[in-house]
Parts: sequence; structure tokens; C-alpha cells
Amino acid sequence: MNDDKAPSPSRRQLFKSLTFVPLAAIGVAGCAKESDKPAGNPSAAPSAAPGAYQPTFFNAAEWAFVLAACDRLIPADNIGPSAGQAGVPEFIDRHMQTPYASGDIWYMQGPFVEAAPQFGYQGRLPVRDILRVGIKGINAHCQKHLSGKTFAQLEHADQEALLKAAEAGKLELENISAKEFFTQLLNETRMGYFCDPKHGGNKNMSAWKMIGYPGMRADYTNWVEVRNQPYPLPPVDLAGKRG
Repeated sequence: MNDDKAPSPSRRQLFKSLTFVPLAAIGVAGCAKESDKPAGNPSAAPSAAPGAYQPTFFNAAEWAFVLAACDRLIPADNIGPSAGQAGVPEFIDRHMQTPYASGDIWYMQGPFVEAAPQFGYQGRLPVRDILRVGIKGINAHCQKHLSGKTFAQLEHADQEALLKAAEAGKLELENISAKEFFTQLLNETRMGYFCDPKHGGNKNMSAWKMIGYPGMRADYTNWVEVRNQPYPLPPVDLAGKRG
């Protein structure tokens, strides 16, 4: 970037689309059911370094994809941290174990049709299955067309090219629309980046600090109508911790 204060194109696009994030879904991120957690999964993600988050929903191949893809959707720059640095993968892993992601709080009966965007998702799969089927499909595509590599093993430029193709609906995947998969993955990444830290993402309230969001402060009404001035106090999370 020529201007050190200008956000990267990826981050600028993130800001422009924030109004479309289903933030209400974040509130159930701590409500995972024990029955939703895989037991004795032989392909579970390997042990991480002490203190590092260890996934309980995604297996090793899926987790490697999530780590790589999140950092391509929101890379680090001089404005703010990457999705990985902000804890977004942890948010997604935990969120996949909630009634929201399993479809338990959705209407999941037919008919299943291709509908206009304003009608929302009309498919058969809940969010967690969309991600699992989509990750498997992209890895299969990579292994078939890119020298047997998985998505996580590709160069960053190749990863970005694949994600752009999925976003545009130009990538053919088995059993799922690449465009629908990309949409759900991007939504989860956005939510994890800006959620309350109790849900795993937005570590140290880094995203809130970046945009000047006050968080859960009891009173900031004097600043509601103030324009072109940064909010002077650090954010506060749901637990009462100050950023």
C-alpha cells in the first residue's frame, strides 16, 4: 500500500459488508451440546502447543483449511490483526457445536429450492454441514488439479484464487455450491472477528479497538452523534474486562 493509513482491499471490503453479518447468531456460541462433539474421532486435530486452542469439532484436515482460509479472508496489515491472530478459527470451531450451526433452531423442512437472495438460505444442509462438505470439496479439487496438495498446502496466491473462484460461483465442487460455501465461511469469519471475546474470537478486543467500538460500556450516549472524532475510551467486553 502507498498510504500507510489506508486499509487493505480485503479489510476495506470487510468493513463495507458488515451490515450483512447475522450478529444475533453469535449469542449462542457458548451453548454447544455434548452430543454434538465428536468422540474418539481418529482424524481429530493433533495436539497443539500448550496454551493453544485445540479444536473439538473439526478434524485435522478441516482445521488446517480453516486456519489457512481465515487468514486469506482477513489478512494482517498495519490496520489490524489477521483472522487467525484474532482467534476466528476458535470461534468457528466452537460455533459449529451450537444449535444455530446444527440447524436445531432453523426451519429445515422442504421444499428446498433456489430462491432469490432476499429469501435467505433455502437448502438442506445446516451451517456446520455446509462447511464440512465444502472443505472436503475444495480439498478434493486441490488434490485433483494442484499436484495432490490440500488447500492449506498451497501458496497464498493460489489459495486466494480458489476463494475468489468460489465466491464468484466459478468453482465446481461435489455435493455443494461453492458460492454458498464461501458465503457461509465468510459470514462465520466476520462474526468471529467482531464477536465478544467470550466466544473465542476478537482476542483482546482487537477488532473493536481497530474500529473504535466501545463494546459494552454502560453509557456512551454523549458520543452517539459525534462524527469525525475517535471514541476516547477503550472497549469493555461482556465480562467487564477493559481493552
